[in-house]
Amino acid sequence: MTSQPLPAPETPMFAVPDPRSLVPVNDYPSNQMDIPQSKMFLIKKMLENYRNKVGAGAVTYDASQGDGGASLPGVPHHLLDRATELHKQKGTGYDQPYGTDAFRKATAENYWQLDASTGFGPQNIAAVDGGRDGLIKAYQAMITLGTGRVGDVLMVSRVPWISYTWGPYGVGMNVLLAPGEEADGWAYTEEGIKASVDFAAEHGNRRVAGMVITSPDNPTGRTLPMSRQIALAKCALENGVPYVIFDWIYHQVTAGEPANINELLKAFTPEEREKLIFLDGLTKSLGASNVRNAHVIASKKVIDFVVSRASHGITPNYFGQAVAIAAYEMGFRKAAEPLIKPINESREIVREFVKAKGYRTIIGDGGYYAFIDCTPAIQGGGLADSIAFNEHLAENFGVTTIPGRYFSDAGMNWVRFSYALPPEKTAKALERFDEGFRALAK
Repeated sequence: MTSQPLPAPETPMFAVPDPRSLVPVNDYPSNQMDIPQSKMFLIKKMLENYRNKVGAGAVTYDASQGDGGASLPGVPHHLLDRATELHKQKGTGYDQPYGTDAFRKATAENYWQLDASTGFGPQNIAAVDGGRDGLIKAYQAMITLGTGRVGDVLMVSRVPWISYTWGPYGVGMNVLLAPGEEADGWAYTEEGIKASVDFAAEHGNRRVAGMVITSPDNPTGRTLPMSRQIALAKCALENGVPYVIFDWIYHQVTAGEPANINELLKAFTPEEREKLIFLDGLTKSLGASNVRNAHVIASKKVIDFVVSRASHGITPNYFGQAVAIAAYEMGFRKAAEPLIKPINESREIVREFVKAKGYRTIIGDGGYYAFIDCTPAIQGGGLADSIAFNEHLAENFGVTTIPGRYFSDAGMNWVRFSYALPPEKTAKALERFDEGFRALAK
């Protein structure tokens, strides 16, 4: 074997020496739609108009936000104190791009209690800098390890979380909204999965590179039993989808039992487990939005990919890992009780209120969103959609939600009502919402 001579120093050279490994010229970025900023960060400003009209001291209700740390106590201070001590002991030098061994061990053993018979353990875990970071890294793995092409498809539900639409699109995936019926909360069906795979193939010979299953769901609040999640994932794999990602970021926020990863893993063969990716973290269940800690669980191949990319990109911060370690060592349900308890109480308040008032609503057994059909008020007020209805609520009644139209056209007459609030505030927000609704739905 003879080595190739190096180019002369005055000659430019590519960093990647093999021409076959160079990124091919492709002009798709110049043709992409502009990715809009999430309106969730802007919608709170609507309440300012109400206060300007009624008075600076006017009571307002923000039922739009998805951040328990903004409206509930957030991460308990004793956990932050424990994390600070861990951080002092650890120092401020670089960690591994997967995080730390202590985080991996606590997540595998204390939090998930991974069964060794599944073949999954600490080596299958990578810390990431929040849920969006974890999702972007998962999308990149789907592209590279799955179909090996940009322009293929991520399948999501008919009314998806806003960032499910734009996050994948930003890294070169097209997003496909699967078929779903409003009466069923736009849930996936086996027929819809097969139709989506066929649809992608018919439009540019595209493949579905991955599918997202999220329960409890954002925005609809719909929850899926584990048996249903397993059945949908198996259907996707049988139809040639390389990866299925389970976004369980809300699963701890429930009065029942959180997701059991061992139950799900054991429902799949070792070969099928290689195609499963899991996302979880502190953002929703511990009110830790600004702590920026989440983790990805996947096959060693996917984790190695995530780690190698993280080493040149975004490495996870240690403080977030320290907060997680402190919570996991304490027992997560106990650590998160100051948030989970009031949310569970608020959920029952919402459930009873909408039933008594006759609202058509999707509200599951976990998470902290209710999806409410506002068609009577929109039609009664001669409004265009839920965007206009939400503006009406904010400016005239001092309460905000998230318009379903922001998520997709299928949700154009629905709103997402967040009950990540103290129970007494949830009750008052519902009363104000109902007042605004009834003013139009005559």
